[in-house]
Amino acid sequence: MRWARALLFNVAFFGWTAIAGTVGLPFLLAPRTATMKFGRFWSRGVLVLLRIIVGLDYQIRGLDRVPRDGCIIAMKHQSAWDTLILPVVLEDPACVLKRELLLLPIYGWYAARAGSIAIDRKAGAAALRQLVAAARPIATQGRPIVIFPEGTRVAPGAHLPYQPGVAALYQALALPLVPAAVNSGLFWGRRSFLKRPGRITLEFLEPIPPGRTRRRVMAELERRVETATAILLREAEGQNATNSLPEISARARRRTSAQA
Repeated sequence: MRWARALLFNVAFFGWTAIAGTVGLPFLLAPRTATMKFGRFWSRGVLVLLRIIVGLDYQIRGLDRVPRDGCIIAMKHQSAWDTLILPVVLEDPACVLKRELLLLPIYGWYAARAGSIAIDRKAGAAALRQLVAAARPIATQGRPIVIFPEGTRVAPGAHLPYQPGVAALYQALALPLVPAAVNSGLFWGRRSFLKRPGRITLEFLEPIPPGRTRRRVMAELERRVETATAILLREAEGQNATNSLPEISARARRRTSAQA
């Protein structure tokens, strides 16, 4: 039954994307904020499809911790769902993404017009300079800048080294840094056809104030994001004991045990 629902969702998802993307083409010529609002409309449509077809809903915690006058959000990245939710819960976010995504039909067009920050990850130190230069005018507008510190999607319980981009933004922009944890990968895994019913949790944590050293802020960010993510994974595991969720790694179990 889950495979049938996953198939139905994928058909509905691509159908909705094709229809909305085509009907919304005039928004690519409209002001950037109008394009962002249309992207929010598309994202909400996908979330409705997930809820109706798959039985997958979500909850947001700590949204009141996100400053309204500009910040950097460093978010754990486990699923395509993570990028869907951002324009729904945040006011006019600017997402840092790899430049190749702008080449995708429909998605890439709207992402570029909405004011995303695209970087060439193969450019090394030049990519950091490019990132900071693109982020400065966005920061002056008070828009939240969202970055995935590991640079890519990771499986639930997995952990990759945190990349220097988040520290470069933190030091250059002098904005509060908001860690964010999520357990979306348990329900919509990377490269996974199957979508599982349940409830995804996205949690924004207390901001880290500007002014800390690079080493200190990166250590605190990683500790807080990984610990909070592990807790969310265990919460979902307990709430969906009969749902055949993917096994959480031993690392996630150790982190949550240390918090008990």
